[in-house]
Amino acid sequence: MIYKELNGVKTYAPQSREQLISYAFKNKSILVAINAEKILHATDESRNIINRNLGYPDGVGAVWALESKGCESVVKIPGCELWLDIVQQYQDTESFYLVGGKEEIIQKTVSQLKTDYPKITIANFRNGYIKTEAEKQELIKDILEKKPSIIFIALGSPKQEMLMEEIQQKHPALYQGLGGSFDVYTGSVDRAPNWWVNNNLEWAYRLVKQPSRIKRQIHLVRFFALLKMGKL
Repeated sequence: MIYKELNGVKTYAPQSREQLISYAFKNKSILVAINAEKILHATDESRNIINRNLGYPDGVGAVWALESKGCESVVKIPGCELWLDIVQQYQDTESFYLVGGKEEIIQKTVSQLKTDYPKITIANFRNGYIKTEAEKQELIKDILEKKPSIIFIALGSPKQEMLMEEIQQKHPALYQGLGGSFDVYTGSVDRAPNWWVNNNLEWAYRLVKQPSRIKRQIHLVRFFALLKMGKL
């Protein structure tokens, strides 16, 4: 699977979800979602984190940037859908470990997963409030004991990526950072309706729902301008 550097951010160009999942599982990768904001506002720290792992096009901006670099048939793969594709594909054969969200949210997530995917094996789970070094080490110890093959961590970037890298040094597995995906899955946070998603207008829907996001969306104008000028 090929990749391109977008403002120094190594971003892979999968032609299907199946290709990305297979590649990530085979290589025991850490999956990192890439969108226009992460490309535009990349720092040395964020680039290094992403470039050590497997960045994939989570947003349409990343897809367009890859296409501008000559990549063909690139697909947008929203992270809030990708992790469920992974569950669907491996529920019969692999074990899962989940970290993130409030206690109520992680409990609802696990309960819903068991309903939606009856064959799933969940090795263990915990909320995302890891407040001390002792709690973090206890989590790592439990993962080493349970030996899950797929680990989802939803803490937000870059915290989740840093934790996944630390754990991966001791326990190779497929990892994916999920941000707020547990909230979306349990219905605690509404995602844009299908029409907006299918027409690459999810950003516009969020802006309509949250006008305060206008300052963030202005940066997207700059992103697309730089893209058109070939400066990304």
